Amino acid sequence: MPLHIARSACVDSRASLHDDVEIGPGCVIGPEVRIGRGTRLGRNVCLLGVVRLGEYNTIGSFVAIGGDPQESSVQHTTSGVEIGDHNRFADRVTIHRGTEKGDGLTRIGSHNRFDDGSHVAHDCRLADHVSIGIDTMLAGHVHVGSNVTIAQKVGVHQHVTVGTGSHVGGHSKITRDVPCFMRVEGNPPVVRGINGQDLKVRGCSSESLGALNEAHRLIFVVRKSLVQAATELDDRNLLTPEVLKLLKFLEVQQEGSLGRGRYRRKLG
Repeated sequence: MPLHIARSACVDSRASLHDDVEIGPGCVIGPEVRIGRGTRLGRNVCLLGVVRLGEYNTIGSFVAIGGDPQESSVQHTTSGVEIGDHNRFADRVTIHRGTEKGDGLTRIGSHNRFDDGSHVAHDCRLADHVSIGIDTMLAGHVHVGSNVTIAQKVGVHQHVTVGTGSHVGGHSKITRDVPCFMRVEGNPPVVRGINGQDLKVRGCSSESLGALNEAHRLIFVVRKSLVQAATELDDRNLLTPEVLKLLKFLEVQQEGSLGRGRYRRKLG
């Protein structure tokens, strides 16, 4: 299909657009933007700075991608946003570019969904098959693994890691890492159990689900140490790949500060 640009759109001649791209009315596309085939932009979309959009993304109205990071201590050096393929961005989504405190990029993978009014701050990393609910806000340097659901009106603190296969309940305030394969909700956040329904849909075996349930019981209910829990799980042949990943995640979390594995609190 040929390139289609609405008359009222403002597209810099230096932008790189695939032939099969649609730019809606009132859009503003900067000179360092690259858009892959099959991508559709609604009304009044702004792509600013260095933005790389992959193929077959759908972007709703009044979306802003590549704006300045809301971080007063950084220099506004060249940085940008990289987005993969087959993502859906609803209306009023905002995504800020990276900073030199990260590696200069905010990265989003493929097959993700962002509902109305959601926000992804500077230096975030989102993998694939992530769902972000209405008005949910990810602060700077948040990392989200694959196959994660974060429901509506959630606030995620900076430097938090949301583990693979997890689910965050609506209206939660997430100040600590969310363990992989777990359901977390509340303020303060509480681990409620394993994300069993989603894991079943993705083909997790009944044996793996049972092992994760027992790992959850030992660690979050009985509150055994990771070493004690790992020993008991090993004795009962329950160290499945999912349980091993959970244990490693929690080990890294405990090495950090304030419940965030990638955060190191400055001393003195």
